[in-house]
Amino acid sequence: MTANTAIPIAPVEHFINGQYRSSECERFDDLNPATNEPITSVPSGTAADIDAAVRAARDAFDHGPWPRMSAKERGALLHRLGDLIAARANDLAELETLDTGVPISQTRGALIPRAAENFHFFADLAPRLQGELYPVEGEFLNYTTRYPVGVAGLITPWNAPFMLETWKIAPCLAAGNTAVLKPAEWSPLTANALGALAAEAGFPPGVFNVVQGLGETAGAALVAHPGVQLISFTGETSTGREIMRNGATTLKRLSMELGGKSPVIVFPDADLDRALDAVVFGVYSLNGERCTASSRLLLHRDIYDSFAQELSERVRRIRVGDPFDPRTEVGPLIHPEHAARVRQALSRGIAEGAKLAVGGEMLAGPGNFIEPTLFLDATNQMHIAQQEIFGPVLTVIPFSDEAEAIRMANDVRYGLAAYVWTGNIARGHRIASSLESGMVWVNSQNVRDLRTPFGGAKESGIGREGGEHSFHFYCETRTVHIALGEHRIPRFGVET
Repeated sequence: MTANTAIPIAPVEHFINGQYRSSECERFDDLNPATNEPITSVPSGTAADIDAAVRAARDAFDHGPWPRMSAKERGALLHRLGDLIAARANDLAELETLDTGVPISQTRGALIPRAAENFHFFADLAPRLQGELYPVEGEFLNYTTRYPVGVAGLITPWNAPFMLETWKIAPCLAAGNTAVLKPAEWSPLTANALGALAAEAGFPPGVFNVVQGLGETAGAALVAHPGVQLISFTGETSTGREIMRNGATTLKRLSMELGGKSPVIVFPDADLDRALDAVVFGVYSLNGERCTASSRLLLHRDIYDSFAQELSERVRRIRVGDPFDPRTEVGPLIHPEHAARVRQALSRGIAEGAKLAVGGEMLAGPGNFIEPTLFLDATNQMHIAQQEIFGPVLTVIPFSDEAEAIRMANDVRYGLAAYVWTGNIARGHRIASSLESGMVWVNSQNVRDLRTPFGGAKESGIGREGGEHSFHFYCETRTVHIALGEHRIPRFGVET
């Protein structure tokens, strides 16, 4: 395997109060997933670095122009940043591929364009937001308004970093808050580039800040900081629990999108060719490192053998290789530690008795390349059917009827996404309303509508972001009561 090493990468730094600054903290290597060779060094941010960033954000919120600008004025800067991202899309896509191992066709074709779209979407939405009106005829005019909360801490994952960072940053800033971003330590490059783009777009100093580092130090300090009012986190469920504990003492407002083990249910009356395409794409795109991956395939027994055979052939033909090769469909996993966890899950699946139909091995040579893997004849109680693997691994489980499919789909601690394939639209509605899941797609792969709420049920998260729901989180709601006449006011203390 090879990887593009021609991109010159300067050492990563923190971006605080409108400028890059070095830190006295220790540094660590950012590794190229295709070779496991260092790309550059990254500062391991400390509580002091977090404090400097929070103070800059606090000052920008309390004394700067940002929260006092109109939504339209803020939107103009968000649009400018979106335009800059689009203009630098190829460079950003190469950075993302170098840093994460996600194939260039996917970073260039989907992830970076979506990042630009996030800024444009929320820039347009914020000025259109309206409060609610509650008139009391002849007596009161009651209404609500929204206003920014303050300083937000944004903690993002490594799997699609730039797109997921902008998904949080755009509505946070559009609402008038200021922000401190703590990107994942395994994928710092595009977050580092975003600071310069924000400065070029004209954002006032302190409005957007980036502190690099480890979750255990920089992330924990951000969550615990009393100057931060909001924490938006995407990542593992276990980390989410820790954030809730650490944020409780300062009563942080929390939004969390956590783990998933999403089912895709396929019935015999579905368009099986389209269902097959969606199943393969849903779990093997982004190297399988996606929270909404359809990693459990619940397959009706009447089509089990034929569908599983076609599925096996497709998985064998998935092109694994250099993530900079436009023909590559699956690249390396993000980090040796993560690759080791995925390999442990594969070994456990074999030990539990699932049939390893395709893949399951590390590829020879440098890097974290694991073959696209397919397990057949699994049961829903197996580890590979219950735990999030976060790699190119699909577990197939047979079912006999609708009731069994619903029971197995729900019999997991997660509830982020689900997918249903059927030619009977009434059944599609019926199953969608029976699934314990924050999001359900019927006869579709994961196609995002930015207007809709995004988030999970059970251990997949708390709260929703997306469209107006993002502003419900990033804004406070103020209720105003206007008396229209002289309503009766009880009089105390007037009699002697």
